[in-house]
Amino acid sequence: MSTMEGSLSKWTNVVNGWQYRWFVLDDNAGLLSYYTSKEKMMRGARRGCVRLRGAIIGIDDEDDSTFTITTNSCKDDPKTFHFQTRNGEERERWVRALEDTILRHSHTRWDPKKSPPKQDFDRKVAEADVYLQLLIDQIKLIEGKRDAAEDEEKQKTYSAILSQANAMLNSVKHTIVQLQIAKNTAIPVNGIYRGPSNSMHVSPSLSHVSASTPEATVQTGIELGSECVEPRITTLSNVVDRDLPVPQFSYSSSDEDDDYFDAADEIPTPAVQNHITLYSDNERLHSTMDSATGDKRKEPPLPPIKGDGSVDYDALYEEESETEMDSMESHGSVVAHLLSQVKIGMDLTRVALPTFILERRSLLEMYADYFAHPDQFVSIADMPTPRERMVQVIRWYLCSFHAGRKSGVAKKPYNPILGEIFRCHWNIPNVSPSDNAVDSASKLVSDGPVPWCKENQLSFVAEQVSHHPPVSAFYAEHVGKKISFGAHVWTKSKFLGLSIGVHNVGKGWVNVLQHGEEYVLTFPNGYGRSILTIPWIELGGTVTISCVQTGYHATVDFLTKPFYGGKRNRITCQAFQAGDKKPFLVINGEWSGAMEVKTSDGKTEMFADVRDLNTERKLVKTVCEQDECESRKVWRDVTVGLRINDMDKATAAKCAIEQKQREEARLRKENNLAWQTKLFKETKDGGWMYITPLVDRIHSSSDQTNVT
Repeated sequence: MSTMEGSLSKWTNVVNGWQYRWFVLDDNAGLLSYYTSKEKMMRGARRGCVRLRGAIIGIDDEDDSTFTITTNSCKDDPKTFHFQTRNGEERERWVRALEDTILRHSHTRWDPKKSPPKQDFDRKVAEADVYLQLLIDQIKLIEGKRDAAEDEEKQKTYSAILSQANAMLNSVKHTIVQLQIAKNTAIPVNGIYRGPSNSMHVSPSLSHVSASTPEATVQTGIELGSECVEPRITTLSNVVDRDLPVPQFSYSSSDEDDDYFDAADEIPTPAVQNHITLYSDNERLHSTMDSATGDKRKEPPLPPIKGDGSVDYDALYEEESETEMDSMESHGSVVAHLLSQVKIGMDLTRVALPTFILERRSLLEMYADYFAHPDQFVSIADMPTPRERMVQVIRWYLCSFHAGRKSGVAKKPYNPILGEIFRCHWNIPNVSPSDNAVDSASKLVSDGPVPWCKENQLSFVAEQVSHHPPVSAFYAEHVGKKISFGAHVWTKSKFLGLSIGVHNVGKGWVNVLQHGEEYVLTFPNGYGRSILTIPWIELGGTVTISCVQTGYHATVDFLTKPFYGGKRNRITCQAFQAGDKKPFLVINGEWSGAMEVKTSDGKTEMFADVRDLNTERKLVKTVCEQDECESRKVWRDVTVGLRINDMDKATAAKCAIEQKQREEARLRKENNLAWQTKLFKETKDGGWMYITPLVDRIHSSSDQTNVT
């Protein structure tokens, strides 16, 4: 019997808070039991337990000492337990051990409508067999090169490679044998499986796998999906806990967890807590009947149609808001299947996420929302002093995040394809109408990023410059104010159990050309929380804003919501003058609401309230006028599918786009061609910049004038 024990703190309730408990993990029973002390454990006085079958582990990478377990059994009401360790290393040991135990019992999470587990075993064996054959082919190729090599040193090199390759080959063979053992253990053909005989049966189709007795490294009773994990803290031989009955569901003592719910502002209703609807893979997700109540569900509206009967793609993209996504519980089997494929800390960059969580626009278009208040951005150049310009940079930056959320529910924008481009521009509000009119006084910026944009408008362009890693570069400029912004961002997604974290690696820089100032800033991380219920988005982490020329700098802390209590979307910001250790202003509030500023003389006043700000509409060319590589044209069919809630149509369109990308990548590889970006170039430090920024064009124009 494999058991792990140790002390942890457990959240009990609002009154008692964190309480010390002694925990025992029974790997075979799939049970985490806890006691008020180690002595109570020896006497068998169990305080409560958590059934791990189908449970989900959750962590928050903002806090390295806490984790959660959410039960997800058909006989268990979904319930979240919160735990705290002494440090990150201890949490890592517990999380690894718990995940290993959950994985051993995870087959019960499969939807009964899906294929039986035997087919999953067969699929894994077939996959392993394909990789084995590929490895054999590569070994034969290396053997041929070794035999053909005339140089003795090359022969030795090839022989060393072959030695390692053959060792790997044997490991893969043993893995296939272990899969066969696991299959026979889980699905015995003739009664209960008793372990392998001296002559082990191997599928006849795997002719290159030896059917002889396995070596000592092959153990019987290997579980599907088991992995090497760190040793248990303690292996107990006489623990009273093993004699206790295994309960049918998780429970706590009556004085614990009484009014506790996961980090949400509203307490979920029992109907939301208890109901999980399972869909088969090919089931249409836009059923007209509500699976929870049986009531007639309102049909989604048809997409906007032009006079000639065709879809009006432009009106589709210009809609103010999106239909709120159902609770993730209504897509239970899809979510369960996704979670069965990922582990905590896993990079999600190459994991295909369900279509129904997509937002109806590309990530490149989402970056344009940093300029949803273009007047705030261009007014940086109007400020008379370095301090005031720094304050205005902070104001624009803190007000730029709320516009990117078109829905209260967390949705994921389309991952841009390599070479995708998005262009748009804005009129500047609070100026005279003639300033934005098309007349002789409004000169077109033909050599700028948006050639049809005028000097008194703000233009924006973005390009997906890399696919692995996924890097987006974008640039904005206002010629009349002589101000520009450039940035590159590499997004890296990570699975955190009950959340998905998106780390934004990169930086941006505001260039105020008439003052010779450059403000360099970084970006916060994003988190999709409560992914098992109704997901919501929050920002977290510390970002910096600094100007080398003036010495002004600031730090902004995006505060993630505590697991109990507290508000969402909180920020705190401190701004400093060069050489000062005390900030000349401190800002507190919410990036989605009001923010107050306290100056060094003690005065407090309103800094900004985004709820009172009007977002300016992006001006974008119609889809029919766009190039094939432009965002709205690339994703138009996916957008229509999502708009009419036809997930089959949306998924098929998305797959077609991705398949075309794979084919183009294959052709480049076969012809030894490197990808060439269109509008951005890589810098020496690994960043990306627009090929002809405003500062270069101004200098070039000035040089030509001087020559003349």
